[in-house]
Amino acid sequence: MEFFGMDFTCVFGALNHGKFPEKDCLLPLISKLLGYCIVAASTTVKLPQIMKILKHQSIRGLSVISFELEVVGYTIALAYCVHKRLPFSAYGELVFLLVQAIVLVAVIYYYSQPIGMKTWIRALLYCALAPTVLAGQINLALFEALYASQHAVFLFSRIPQIWKNFSNKSTGELSLLTSMMNFGGSMVRVFTSIQENPPSSVLLGSALSIVTHSTILSQIIVYQKSDVKKEKKTE
Repeated sequence: MEFFGMDFTCVFGALNHGKFPEKDCLLPLISKLLGYCIVAASTTVKLPQIMKILKHQSIRGLSVISFELEVVGYTIALAYCVHKRLPFSAYGELVFLLVQAIVLVAVIYYYSQPIGMKTWIRALLYCALAPTVLAGQINLALFEALYASQHAVFLFSRIPQIWKNFSNKSTGELSLLTSMMNFGGSMVRVFTSIQENPPSSVLLGSALSIVTHSTILSQIIVYQKSDVKKEKKTE
């Protein structure tokens, strides 16, 4: 019995015989279910960040380059997963994350007026190259090199934001809810990735994601508490 690529045969078979399903039967099923949960949750993960910027009409404390690099990283990761024909449950969230990341960058640009020439060049360069990468119409060796580099892209996309938070001793308009969802998704994705037997580079990317997301989440918790204390003192 299959449903959305999930095979329930061994589970129902074990239950019909009054037995608890074995690990080899249960873990892949749990992985699939969690994978689809991540995909479902990813449809709204960046909305709190977008809504916070729109509400305050400010990008105070946000690193523009961090969000731009995140778009690049999602693009490369999605293109590679599609090219490798991995199960949708193993990468589906990338589709929704990429769309939301593009919208988020557009909102940041809107509140970054006037936009400099370098920013326009970066945006136009992405628009010119992204369709080719997503279609997989590039040399295979270059594709592998790009995917290997996307982990560095994600790492360096978060370092400017982490450093900016540390320098300002504040996280500005960063959304706590979005950061919590990012961290939770990274944790779950490690488990689901292991069950899908992906390349080791995928697992490395998930591990780096946990480290960077946990750092940003910790900064939000620590610095927002200090911001609240400062506001109380000034009242």
